[in-house]
Amino acid sequence: MSRVASIGPDLVLIDTGYTHTPEAIAVYLLRGDPPALVETGPATTVDAVLAGVRDAGVDPQDLRAAAVTHIHLDHAGGAGALAERLPNLQIYVHPIGAPHLVDPARLTASARRLYGADLDRLLGEPLPIPGGRVHAVADGEILQMGARRLRAFDTPGHARHHHAFFDEQSGDLFTGDAAGVALPNSRYVRAPTPPPDFDVAAWKSSLTRMRGLRPSRLLLTHFGPQTWVPELLDQLSGRIDQLVEQVRAAIGNGLSPEAITARIKQDVRAEIDAADGAGSSARYEVIMPIYQSVLGAIRYIEKTGS
Repeated sequence: MSRVASIGPDLVLIDTGYTHTPEAIAVYLLRGDPPALVETGPATTVDAVLAGVRDAGVDPQDLRAAAVTHIHLDHAGGAGALAERLPNLQIYVHPIGAPHLVDPARLTASARRLYGADLDRLLGEPLPIPGGRVHAVADGEILQMGARRLRAFDTPGHARHHHAFFDEQSGDLFTGDAAGVALPNSRYVRAPTPPPDFDVAAWKSSLTRMRGLRPSRLLLTHFGPQTWVPELLDQLSGRIDQLVEQVRAAIGNGLSPEAITARIKQDVRAEIDAADGAGSSARYEVIMPIYQSVLGAIRYIEKTGS
């Protein structure tokens, strides 16, 4: 059963209930004529997203557009299933990601290398979308989404194929993973750094670009609205540096990826639980497992030699 919350006169947050974990993956419903979505969630939560749309008083068949920040399966894996059920739905995505929504074979194979046998249970397999319904969005392009005009901004670092969508009128910035993972009632930010595209310099440039927009509110996929904008973005920048330094030092000490993961998992759990209370780190692990962040940092260090 999905949970919906009105976070604006024309904006609804749908909690997808990913793996029965509250406040893990959000999908945003933008009211208007016609209504639209930002993000779709994974294939495993499509029923919850549709239930959330209905709970918000909108007929899912009225949806005409879904914009995804990037094609990782927790953000866009449900796009194909939604397109199959909603014949008028058009999907808007970064140009690098567009071909992988039409033919998701390589995307699925990459995800299966990370998740192994858990992929089907956690995220499911994305369905292909007819090419005529997938639209590549250029940097700076404006999309009419519900009653809002959202401008797409290239924000690589977490992934090469990443957009943030900015509503200049309200100051809302839909950040995908470019603003990290920050949960409600917390002031702790985690840096999601999975392989293969994690790039420190690119991410730092994206953070500078997002700061320059002066958003009044960040709308995170993981999870929800955050208004402590400068502090959040600055903390994320520091967390990125912290992770890379920890992994680089561990590699220099000859530790294996498994040993590095164990050490960093212990450190991160202690940090989060100290900030938010014992056991608080569990939800972050559901959203972005530490081993994925470590693998992304290792790949980055090996690729750049830095």
